[in-house]
Amino acid sequence: MYSDSSLMLKIGLTGSIGSGKSTIASLFRVLGIPVYIADIEAKKFLEDPDVIMRITALTGNEVLTPEGEIDRRVLAAKVFGDPEKLQELNSIIHPRVRKHFTHWAEMHQHSPYIVQESAIIFESGFYTMFDLIIVVSAPEEERINRVMLRDGFKREEVISRIENQWPEYLKIEKANFEIKNSDTDMAIPQVLRIHKEILKISETRSEQEWKK
Repeated sequence: MYSDSSLMLKIGLTGSIGSGKSTIASLFRVLGIPVYIADIEAKKFLEDPDVIMRITALTGNEVLTPEGEIDRRVLAAKVFGDPEKLQELNSIIHPRVRKHFTHWAEMHQHSPYIVQESAIIFESGFYTMFDLIIVVSAPEEERINRVMLRDGFKREEVISRIENQWPEYLKIEKANFEIKNSDTDMAIPQVLRIHKEILKISETRSEQEWKK
């Protein structure tokens, strides 16, 4: 796993679309843990002139609004049905997010741990940057309905996005922790339990470092 001179733990928080990652991220933030939302930062890079130029070269000018900005919904429609274009888009955005996250993490190195929330931590290869991974899970039908209600997407649009992500069971297998976030699960007790476990791991790492 990723490590540097800092004793701070880097935690990846992921899950399939509609699993409720943002809700879980907000709970960690309430506990005083710095949280980095990768999707929000990725959206900011869509305003970069160089990124806009590379994306239009990849997908055409149809993804631009009359103001010359990237229309994220049009862009998504173009790339989610084309694995090669999606991979190329990710190669444009992901290195920028990775670099920005590294600088952000340095600003919070005195925290016992930090969290990055990202839907595609495994798919993008970002998982190598983290000491521990948390996966938020929920039944697929609930996830589909949540996204349709939240974003106004059609069912087939949501399914297309799901198909471009790793299966949920595979994420759970590779993660260190799972938070079940169905409509009948209690998320807060799970977050509190994991928070305590991570703090213990952080304390153990600090003790081991002092003994060196």
